[in-house]
Amino acid sequence: MSESRKLGTALRGWRDRTAPATVGLPVGGVRRAAGLRREELAQLAGLSVDYITRLEQGRSTSPSQQVLSSLARALRLSAAEREHLFLLAGQSAPGPGQLSAHIPSGVRRLLDQLDSAPLSVHDAAWNLILWNPLWAALFGDASSLRGRERNIVWRHFAGLPGRVSHTPEQEARFEAAVVADLRAATARYPTDAGLRSLIKDLRGVSTDFARLWDTAIVGVHETDTKTVHHPDIGTLTLDCDVLIAPGSDLRIVTYTAAPNSEAADKLKLLVVIGTQAMTEDSTPA
Repeated sequence: MSESRKLGTALRGWRDRTAPATVGLPVGGVRRAAGLRREELAQLAGLSVDYITRLEQGRSTSPSQQVLSSLARALRLSAAEREHLFLLAGQSAPGPGQLSAHIPSGVRRLLDQLDSAPLSVHDAAWNLILWNPLWAALFGDASSLRGRERNIVWRHFAGLPGRVSHTPEQEARFEAAVVADLRAATARYPTDAGLRSLIKDLRGVSTDFARLWDTAIVGVHETDTKTVHHPDIGTLTLDCDVLIAPGSDLRIVTYTAAPNSEAADKLKLLVVIGTQAMTEDSTPA
C-alpha cells in the first residue's frame, strides 16, 4: 500500500472513532456511523470537503504542515498519533525551532469544561487554532477563514474588519504586547519560515508595525476590557484575560463579565441565541 493510501486509511480510522459530542458538535439527526462526517471534519479543520475526500482516497499527496496540524487538532490526536500523521505524510512534526499548534490533552480537557465563557486559543504567533461555540456566537464563526485571516496580529495591523473597538490607550497596550510576543517568538522558533514571512509582510503592510518592531517595544498582557459590537445583542464590554498554557506556549484568551452586570445578561442571551447568525457574519475579532 502506498504512503498516500496509508495516510487516507489512518484519517478515516481517526474520523470514524471521533464522536461528535467530544468535539462540541450536536449529535442530533440520523447518522450512519458514530464518528465524524467528512463535512464535520472539514469544518473543524478549516479545510474543504473535497480536499478531505482526496486525502482519504489517497488522491492528494504532500499536505502542508499547516494542514496536518489542523487535522491533528480537529481529530484530537495524541502526541504519538500526531507524529505518526506527519510521518505518513512524509514530513517531520514541527521541531523545537518551529511553531507548534499542538494542544496537550490536559489543556484540551480543561478547555472543554469552560463552556460558559467565550474563549479562543492561539499559538505563539497569534494564529487562531481553536475556539468554543460561545466565542463563535460572539465574534462570528472562523471556520471559513484561511491563512493570515486567522492571525490576530495580521487582522489588526492590516485593518481587517472585526467586532472589537479600542480606545487609543487600549490599542497602544494591545499593539505593544503582541509585537513583543512576535519578537519573543522569533527568538524561540528561529527556523519557522511562516513566522519570518509573517513579520516581513507585517512590516510591508503597516508602518505602525514596522515602527514598533524597530523600536524594540516591550509590552505584556494584562487584564483589560474589550468593547464588542454584536449585530444581534448590541454592544457589551467584557474583561479580557490572556492565559499561557504551561509547557505549550499557547495563548488562551477568555472573555468574562462581572456577575449581574448588563454584559453578563447579554452573554446569557447569547448562549440562548447560540450561533444562529454565524452564517450571516463570519468575521472574528
